[in-house]
Amino acid sequence: MVRFKRDPTGPGTVIDRRGGGSLLKLGAGGGGVIAAIFLIVSLLTGDPTLGGLVDDLVSPTLQRNEAPLNPEEDPDSDLVGFLGDVLSDAQAMWADVFARSGLDYVPTDLVVFNGATQSGCGGAYAQTGPHYCPLDSLVYMDLDFLRELQARFGAKGDTAQAYIVAHEVAHHVQNQLGILEEVERVRQTDSAGSQEAAISLELQADCFAGVWLSTLNTGTSAAVLEKGDLQEALDAAAAVGDDNIQRRTTGRIDPESWTHGSSEQRLHWISQGYDTGDPSHCDTF
Repeated sequence: MVRFKRDPTGPGTVIDRRGGGSLLKLGAGGGGVIAAIFLIVSLLTGDPTLGGLVDDLVSPTLQRNEAPLNPEEDPDSDLVGFLGDVLSDAQAMWADVFARSGLDYVPTDLVVFNGATQSGCGGAYAQTGPHYCPLDSLVYMDLDFLRELQARFGAKGDTAQAYIVAHEVAHHVQNQLGILEEVERVRQTDSAGSQEAAISLELQADCFAGVWLSTLNTGTSAAVLEKGDLQEALDAAAAVGDDNIQRRTTGRIDPESWTHGSSEQRLHWISQGYDTGDPSHCDTF
C-alpha cells in the first residue's frame, strides 16, 4: 500500500458533503434503468456536463441531508483521510513545479459526496465517476462509485485510488495552464480534431499522475511506494481504457467514440510520467 511516512505539506482540503451534502432523490419508475444507462454513457465520455441530461431524463431533486457524519462512526474515515493526503501531496509537487517556472499554483479541493451534489458544472452524480469541474475548479468523487470502479473494472488497491486523485488534480493543472481552454476551443471549432484533442488531454493527465507517482520513489513525496503498488496504478490505468470499458459494458469496441484512450495508450503515458519524473515529457498533443 501507499504509506505516508509523514504528513504531507501541500495545499488542498477535503470538502465532505456525504452527511450534510445533497442526496439524489429519483421519482418512482425508471430511475434505476436510466441511471444504469447514464453510468455507461458517462464512463465512455467522462463528461461532467452530462449531469444536465440526467436532470432532464429522471427529474431528480437535490435534497439536503442535515445529519452530518460522526467521524467516530464513519466507516470511510480512513479512506477520506488517505484521499486528502494524496490531494495535498500531489499539489505540493505541482506548487514546486510551478514555482520553479516562476508561476503561482492555485490549489484545488476535493469534494466527496453520496449520490449527487451540486457543482459549478451542474449536477455531480455518482454515475459520472470522479471528475474535475473547471468552472468551480474542484474535484468531485463519490466513494461508492470509487468502490464500484474497483469491483467492476479491476482498479483495485489504494495506489489505484491515489492514481485517480492525481489524475483529476492533473486536470486542474491543465486548467491553470490554459490547456483545458485550448482543447475546448478545438472541440468548438474543429469537429475532426475534437476527439483527438480530448484523448490527448486525458493521456496527458495520466502522464502527470505518473510524474507524481515517481516522487514516491525519489524521497520528495511524503509517501513511499511499497512492493506491488506501482502495478496497482498501472492496472487501474489499463482498467479505465476506453476499449476495456466498452468491452465490459457493451461487448464491442468502437474507437470512434473513445474519449480517454485505449488501455495501451493509458499504460504508456502513466509509465512515461513515472519513468521520466518530468512533466515536460508529457506532451501528448
